[in-house]
Amino acid sequence: MPQKSTPKHIAIAGNIGAGKTTLTTMLAKHYKWTAHFEDVDHNPYLVDFYDDMHRWSFNLQIYFLNNRLGQLLNIRNGKDTVIQDRTIYEDAYIFAPNLYEMGLMTKRDFENYSSFFNTLRKMVNPPDLLIYLKASIPKLVDQIQKRGRDYEENIRLDYLKRLNNFYDKWISQYNDGPLLVIDIDHTNFAENEEDFAEVVRRIDAQIHGLF
Repeated sequence: MPQKSTPKHIAIAGNIGAGKTTLTTMLAKHYKWTAHFEDVDHNPYLVDFYDDMHRWSFNLQIYFLNNRLGQLLNIRNGKDTVIQDRTIYEDAYIFAPNLYEMGLMTKRDFENYSSFFNTLRKMVNPPDLLIYLKASIPKLVDQIQKRGRDYEENIRLDYLKRLNNFYDKWISQYNDGPLLVIDIDHTNFAENEEDFAEVVRRIDAQIHGLF
């Protein structure tokens, strides 16, 4: 079989406030890739979820799962190289188990959700390259405050810390494909051209190593 010359699917993962949307936008422009964003403005559950996590956790996670599955099907059926803001893995390995452990999702709902994800996972391909934006809690808090989304004002520090722990565990065990970890505490790609150039250099090295 002939080798592909370019990747089809790049995915960016990271905690709330890590800079996924910003980097997705910058890389899409730089490489002329098609960007798929997490649509927070039209999510019918997000505001309700932050008001009452226990009531709306399962609904929100199913919405995210369906939304990202649709993105993956579009990537598979399309011809463009797509860069995706957040992955289907994060819903299943970070947010849903965190909600369950915090008592904000029932055991029945969590087991139903996990079973559904495991079925879907067999039907989709992992990204050609996963980029993980690793950040400390102070850095996340600083960036969340800067963007000033009303519904994020109530996010608690312990919630972010728990998510970070789940991210660290997931990334340490990730073996579905190539992985690039970017330390956001020491990389300001949004405001520093040299930092962004270094991110691009590292991505180029990964891509050239892949294909």
